[in-house]
Amino acid sequence: MRNLFRIYLEKPELAGIALLAILIAVFEFRSGGVFLGADNVRGILGLLPEVGLVSIGVTILMICGEFDLSVGSVFALTPMLAAVLMEGDMPFLPAVLIGLALAAFIGFLNGVITLRFGIPSFITTLGMLFMARSLTVVISGGFPPVLPDDLPNWLFTQYIGPGGLIRASFVWFAGIALLASAMLSLTNFGNWLKSTGGFLEAASSMGIPVNRVKIVCFMLSSMLAGFAGLIEVLRLGSPLPSIGDGLELQAVASAVIGGTSLAGGVGTVLGAIVGALLIRVIDNGLVLTQVDANWFKFAVGALTIFAVVANAWLRRTARRIRIETRA
Repeated sequence: MRNLFRIYLEKPELAGIALLAILIAVFEFRSGGVFLGADNVRGILGLLPEVGLVSIGVTILMICGEFDLSVGSVFALTPMLAAVLMEGDMPFLPAVLIGLALAAFIGFLNGVITLRFGIPSFITTLGMLFMARSLTVVISGGFPPVLPDDLPNWLFTQYIGPGGLIRASFVWFAGIALLASAMLSLTNFGNWLKSTGGFLEAASSMGIPVNRVKIVCFMLSSMLAGFAGLIEVLRLGSPLPSIGDGLELQAVASAVIGGTSLAGGVGTVLGAIVGALLIRVIDNGLVLTQVDANWFKFAVGALTIFAVVANAWLRRTARRIRIETRA
């Protein structure tokens, strides 16, 4: 038992993986074997990249000790700006790059305002949530712009792999997840990020540029949200101003369920992915087992509270056991 607690302290995402395995088994049994069928798995994985990318960005920022509630609005604003530019005959790539540049700028503003004026990032990004959503509607003119017919949608929406099990967007998602995980685990910046979130004063005294680290994390969070929004718009074929509404809360829930600490300093990219996958599994499983879909938010909320309580207890227990072992 002591070894299990020690392993959890080192790998906080393992609790989420165990819960994911249990839910998959339950839904597979309740659905009569349909849940793990190829068509259903294709549906789950087809939507995972969009939520997963936002969750990765939010997780990185939470590890750094900050929050971003504006990602759902940036998720809608980035593709809306790109679509308006393409409707005005701008080529696909420049329009996308300008959209992502706007997302990065919003993240930069979130970081600078938070740090320069010493206000909680919760408040800064809450204000940006409303501002970016309003700007999305204003840019659209009240009507979604019409996307050109010659867009390279296949780069993100085409089904690939054995039996066409995954979309091309999943490859982008997997590549970004690997890069983000390598950044956290194998680079100095990853160490700076964890130190900034877990031991801010100590990190600052060691010469780590904590403000720059946080601003970069804000920008990464916004850019990943904007890129995820672009993927969804290319999949849907229309840049609706309402997309991404409430996505910021799902992203925070994914991070927490995956073992990310609300206090900062602890979390993994794998945990974010597990949390996002858990939310997709719950959403899909409730439908397959003919449970009223209105219970979805209740289930996610209950799971989030359970994850916070369980993770706090497990960390306290694991630390106590480690201290007793050393003594």
